[in-house]
Amino acid sequence: MQQQSRQPDLVEGSLPVFVFPTELFFYADEQASHKQVLTLYNPYEFALKFKVLCTAPNKYAVVDATGAVKPQCCVDIVIRHRDVRACHYGVIDKFRLQVSEQSQRKALGRKEVMATLLPSSSSVASSSSDSPAHHSGRAPHDDERRMKEQLADSVFFEQTAFQTGTLTLPPAEDTATEGVGGNSDPESRAVSGGPSLLTVLLGLVCMAALMLPTLGEQESTVPVYLHISVNKKLVAAYVLGLLTMVILRT
Repeated sequence: MQQQSRQPDLVEGSLPVFVFPTELFFYADEQASHKQVLTLYNPYEFALKFKVLCTAPNKYAVVDATGAVKPQCCVDIVIRHRDVRACHYGVIDKFRLQVSEQSQRKALGRKEVMATLLPSSSSVASSSSDSPAHHSGRAPHDDERRMKEQLADSVFFEQTAFQTGTLTLPPAEDTATEGVGGNSDPESRAVSGGPSLLTVLLGLVCMAALMLPTLGEQESTVPVYLHISVNKKLVAAYVLGLLTMVILRT
């Protein structure tokens, strides 16, 4: 009885999904804006797993396209625009965050986020002031509603993790529109946007090993059993170099 009250049976697609922001803007002349962060919140009493779908997966790199969110926690999903070209200015792409329970495969809820590449941040103000809606007095939400209607039939493809490349699924009726059927990994990292805790701890261990005295040193206040051989220090230096490359690439 307690388990039923904690994890109720939910209708597919009825669970509200809380994501911020709801719209992404990438600016071609601002390198820092090519990396955006989506925050997914889980205010519920049960864990959720998520999957990121996209209408143009070849243009974006998602660090963690699948993962899990603990109850009453949130995770950051890092999205990078990796195809900044003039031919993509003004093109509206869409991301769909699809969530489900850990023990189920059906999508309990989904949220769509629009993404747009613009030449510069100043083009946002100029386009809004020069738009027909501004001169005709039409409310801005009319344009937004029309835009959403045009994108309602968009085809979504599964967005794989950045480390393994981007995979475009064939536009099958069930797989492309809902993103269901692929083997998602519910045990993926829950926090995106930086090196994992294990990577940081391993790097600290390697640094500590390099700072310890070398085996054979006589004048040292450190106990003998903490002295490290030259070969072990070389291994620690090699591992630390690999970890540094991994951290810089994230």
